Amino acid sequence: MAHREEGQNLERIFTLSEANRLIPQLEEHLNTVRRGKAVLIRIKDEIKKASAKAAFGGGSFAGPHYIKALEQISEHLQAIQEMGVIVKDLDMGLCDFPCQQNGRIVYLCWKLGEAEIRWWHEVNSGYRERQPLEQPAD
Repeated sequence: MAHREEGQNLERIFTLSEANRLIPQLEEHLNTVRRGKAVLIRIKDEIKKASAKAAFGGGSFAGPHYIKALEQISEHLQAIQEMGVIVKDLDMGLCDFPCQQNGRIVYLCWKLGEAEIRWWHEVNSGYRERQPLEQPAD
């Protein structure tokens, strides 16, 4: 695993095999984030009602669930960030892995549900411009 400095950020540079080895862990984190997000969506209206009544001493049974879901989301997104993976879209489970290819940095591109990384794109483009990996980027 190599690191490079870009501005103030220390960005992890992955090989294809390193990135692929992280997929099971990444799937677990993303699925937990998705479950937390579903809880937030499900109890959003209840929280709005409780907020409106807060001045009158109102509360909500949903409050602790809401806080727990927020904490889970935050904890798992932080874990992904600490892995060096860039989350591009939570709904899709879309993630990028910085990789050195032909002397320049590109992003290996993976989304939840894909068994392994088979795509890449330039750092200044995105999912729609991703291209198949013709050969390992290691």
